[in-house]
Amino acid sequence: MESILLEKIGLFSNKISKDDLKPGDHIYSWRNAYIYSHHGIYIGDGKVIHFTRGGGLEIGTGTFLDKLIVSSITNHGGDNNPCPNCGGKQSNNTHGVISSCLDCFLSGGDLLRFEYSVSPALFMAKLRGGTCTTAASDPSDEVISRAEFLLLRNGFGEYHVFENNCEDFAMYCKTGLVVGRSYVLGRSGQANSVSAVACVARVVSPWASNAIRLCSDIGMRSDAVKVPVESLVARFNQTDASAKES
Repeated sequence: MESILLEKIGLFSNKISKDDLKPGDHIYSWRNAYIYSHHGIYIGDGKVIHFTRGGGLEIGTGTFLDKLIVSSITNHGGDNNPCPNCGGKQSNNTHGVISSCLDCFLSGGDLLRFEYSVSPALFMAKLRGGTCTTAASDPSDEVISRAEFLLLRNGFGEYHVFENNCEDFAMYCKTGLVVGRSYVLGRSGQANSVSAVACVARVVSPWASNAIRLCSDIGMRSDAVKVPVESLVARFNQTDASAKES
C-alpha cells in the first residue's frame, strides 16, 4: 500500500502510458528486479535511440557488473526470432548507439519518464537515483537532433556501467551538458547513487546519500558546460584513437 502511494505522488516511480509519450522524451525501464535501469530517447513513431554494449563483449569481468550490463542489451529476439518492428537488420546491431522499437527497448518492463527541472527538495525526496535531475531539458527538436547525430556516427565512445552509460547518453541528448573542459560524463543518477552509498557508509546521517547525489547532479554543478554534439563525437574519436595507439 505504501509503495502504491509513493508511486502516485511520483517519489518512487515516474511510470507513464505509451499514449503519454512525446518525441524527445527521456525514458527508462527497470531491469533485474529494480537493480538497474536502461535509458533512451524516444524519437517518435515507436522508436527509441539508446546506448548499449554488445552481447558477449562485456562478459567475463567476474563481478556483479556482468549481470548489470547484460540487462542493458536490447531484447531483439535473436537471429531465429527477429523483431517484426525493428526488422531483421536490427537484430544483430546491439553495440553502441542503436535504434530499436519501444517494445524491444522495454524488454517487458514498465515505461517510465525521466524528469527534468525538478526542485532540489523533490530531488532529495526521490527514493532512487537515476529518475530525475535539476537540469533543464532543451527543446525536443534539439534533443532528437543530438540523438540522431550520435546514432549516425555511433559516437558516444565505449560503454562503461559507471563512467559512460545509457543514462549519461540520454541526459547529454536532453541537455548538451558535460562536466568540465575534459568532457567528463559518468554523472548519471545511477552512478552517483552507487558512489553515494559507498560514501554514506562513512557518514552518520541517513540523508547524506541524497545530499551527495544532489551535489553531484549535473544541474547543480558549476563546472557543467554545454558542448556541441559534433565536438563531443570528435573528442570520443580522438580518445578512441589514442587508446588504440597505446
